[in-house]
Amino acid sequence: MRLVIQRCSQASVTVDGKTVSSIGKGLLILVGVETGDTVEDVKWLVGKTSALRIFDDENGVMNLSVTDVGGEILAVSQFTLTASTRKGNRPSYIRAAGHETAVPLYEEYCRLAGEAIGKEVQKGIFGADMKVALVNDGPVTIIIDSRIKE
Repeated sequence: MRLVIQRCSQASVTVDGKTVSSIGKGLLILVGVETGDTVEDVKWLVGKTSALRIFDDENGVMNLSVTDVGGEILAVSQFTLTASTRKGNRPSYIRAAGHETAVPLYEEYCRLAGEAIGKEVQKGIFGADMKVALVNDGPVTIIIDSRIKE
């Protein structure tokens, strides 16, 4: 699984002109599920994202997690994170997991992340044409891949 984590002061998802989810201070997390990903990948990523120290402490040092600051999470499924650009200029999405794998792993990520931070995770609509708005705070953007684990 691949995540793009963006620290934000606000973020929202709109589908067909209607806002379906929004958060204030917290993390907008784009979630890409690849073929072969498992619940173990989900658990590892939840542990990383809920404890990732990317919020400022009283000294202006990034030393606090989303949990520490009482922040929220908005998780948006995004199969394009699995893109391979190795050949040519048209990305290949061959590594993207099918719905039968991706939906349950995305939902499990959201459920476990919510448990980890003590708040329900806001979500986009899986497979929908979403408009994602964000005010990236910093900007701070982190990419995590469960296969690389760095």
